Amino acid sequence: MENYKLVETFSEFKEFKNIDREAMMRIIEDVFRGMLNKKFDTDTEDFIDIIVNVDKGDFEIYHNRTVVDDNEVEDPLRQIKLSDAIRIEPDFEVGDDVSEILKIESFGRRDILALRQNLQTKISEYQKENIFQKYKDKVGEIINAEVNHVWKREIVAIDDESIELILPRNEQIPSDIYKKGESVRAIVKSVENVNGSPVITLSRTSEIFLQRLFEAEVPEVYDGLITIKKIVREPGQRAKIAVESYDDRIDPVGACVGMKGSRIHGIVRELRNENIDVINWTTNPTLFITRALSPAKITSIVLDNENMLANVYMDNDQVSLAIGKGGYNIKLAGKLTGYNIDVYRNSEITPDEEDVDLQEFSDEIEQWVIDALVGIGCDTAKQVLAISPEEVARRADLEIETVNNVFKILKAEFENDAE
Repeated sequence: MENYKLVETFSEFKEFKNIDREAMMRIIEDVFRGMLNKKFDTDTEDFIDIIVNVDKGDFEIYHNRTVVDDNEVEDPLRQIKLSDAIRIEPDFEVGDDVSEILKIESFGRRDILALRQNLQTKISEYQKENIFQKYKDKVGEIINAEVNHVWKREIVAIDDESIELILPRNEQIPSDIYKKGESVRAIVKSVENVNGSPVITLSRTSEIFLQRLFEAEVPEVYDGLITIKKIVREPGQRAKIAVESYDDRIDPVGACVGMKGSRIHGIVRELRNENIDVINWTTNPTLFITRALSPAKITSIVLDNENMLANVYMDNDQVSLAIGKGGYNIKLAGKLTGYNIDVYRNSEITPDEEDVDLQEFSDEIEQWVIDALVGIGCDTAKQVLAISPEEVARRADLEIETVNNVFKILKAEFENDAE
């Protein structure tokens, strides 16, 4: 037995952290039983006992037979001749039960090697299934892990049981930088079986990750006194979270932010200084859009509820605040409210001032460019000039050089009129 390192291997099996004692005993018994059934070409359950001691890392196999007269043996697997029984123990008599230890060496090299391989396979399969079920129940939960490898496309982390977890690059906040041995905090995004092995994917960019952080930092959210209605994010840049309280005595925004920002600061640090706007939820779309575009101050809003469009008007100095750095503020406000938001400057034009239809410039501006401008609600020259070139380029999906040329043509028209 030692020559085939079966006991040595078995001793290693009992050290697996992810397999409990009962499961280990069941696996080993099943593997041994399968080998014995194959060897004796019958079900051995009623005449062979397998005793496994997981704690010591050993086992014993007993062949149980009934003593009969030498000439009355009908089933050698379940009966033993009296002459053979008294060689084991002189006191045996007909009718007694004999339990004889079967030594593993008696099974032969091939059986032992097959047994060892089957043990490894069964335990490996059990481990994988156990890991899969464990983390399947943890999907959407925050876990802490240790960075084990840092690759270009992903980070491989391990939990406290040395289970591998994958944090892909697209699930990391852009400013995330980790080194081996550092701690990483993320949610379990998904658990999948790939070629029979569990693949556990983590995420730090998911909206659920932000929600779990609020639940951890804000007791009222965890207890359900404050409900998170919706979250939208541009990971590492900005996030907007709409909250509602069912208790009029609780200010949901104030509770989430905390005194002097004490509650939200920890979340911001975890998200690499991601700006977080906490907004009071409302079913009033005009008020909700106004809150979503904060800190910009809005003069008026014209809604097209059928097409989910919102034309927002504000003073010139508020437009940049509404759009935000990189356009994230207006983009997230649109996602949060469900409206396609267009921002317009309050026009200084009086009703008596003349305007010019864009189609009048078809000899100077290509028709596809005019169509693109009309498509964003700009039918006249002064409607275009009321918006910044950068904003026109973004909304109409035009090159900035093209827009600058359009502005030059339109301004020249009004300069000529003035002259």
